[in-house]
Amino acid sequence: MKKFEYQDKKDTRSGFGAGLYELGKKNKNVVALCADLTGSLKMNEFAKEFPERFIQCGISEANMMGTAAGLTIGGKIPFAGTFANFATGRVYDQVRQSIAYSDKNVKICASHAGLTLGEDGATHQIMEDIGLMKMLPGMVVINPCDYNQTKAATMTIAEHHGPVYLRFGRPKVPNFTPEDQKFEIGKAILLNEGTDVTIIATGHLVWKAIEAGEILEQKGISAEIINIHTIKPLDEEAILTSVKKTKAVVTAEEHLLNGGLGDSVAQLLGRKLPTPIEMVAVDDTFGESGKPEELLKKYGIDTDNVVEAAEKVLKRK
Repeated sequence: MKKFEYQDKKDTRSGFGAGLYELGKKNKNVVALCADLTGSLKMNEFAKEFPERFIQCGISEANMMGTAAGLTIGGKIPFAGTFANFATGRVYDQVRQSIAYSDKNVKICASHAGLTLGEDGATHQIMEDIGLMKMLPGMVVINPCDYNQTKAATMTIAEHHGPVYLRFGRPKVPNFTPEDQKFEIGKAILLNEGTDVTIIATGHLVWKAIEAGEILEQKGISAEIINIHTIKPLDEEAILTSVKKTKAVVTAEEHLLNGGLGDSVAQLLGRKLPTPIEMVAVDDTFGESGKPEELLKKYGIDTDNVVEAAEKVLKRK
């Protein structure tokens, strides 16, 4: 098992803020919109440096999405930022009709996603957002794993023409990917080669998968670990190449079982390579207020759950 180390822990929302600021300096067509959450989304630096390109929309998310769609007609590249719950569930009609259906070049930037929002509770802990967004035709869905990858993803999506959903979070997590990385939309990253089981993880669960791989190695199990930062388009080639070798799959995500990464992988395998699969995800329930790490454990999406899933799927090979 390859050894992974991290220098510090950073929140992925700060990676978004840093990437947006760098974009502002490089591309004058980049504009930012926010729904009264500038500080929470770390958009302060952009707003201060480029006030003429920052629009504070207030608590009117639907209007923000419509405004963002309109700005693209003039050649602007709008980055519309708010909490994931408000960027998807609250404005689904506007996103579907004004952005996705019209193929507008809007970047929907969604912070505070998943259980690790923590103390804000179930009403804000959206865990169905990936499913909502990946079902929209033409929508790219990206869920980076740490600060550096979120920064790189933020800067890269400005070069992609079309709607993008960029998902990131609130808690500080291990920052272990390269600072100078090249982010490629739709290109999975093979973190560790293995022979017994393929662990496919996204977002905050990537580090949990790495921890699980180390535990499995101590048990004599060789885990291949893949970082799927882009859920749509899915890197089918990378997944199929790995699974042909290991013949067993575990998916891990901070999302509901229905509609997430596991769903996409299962569909792929069902069509092209039927394989035993176990999914580490939240099973048909809302969250609750609590500390992020405690919630991950209670709802079955922690390191130990990835280990258990791997051991379970191996019995089905």
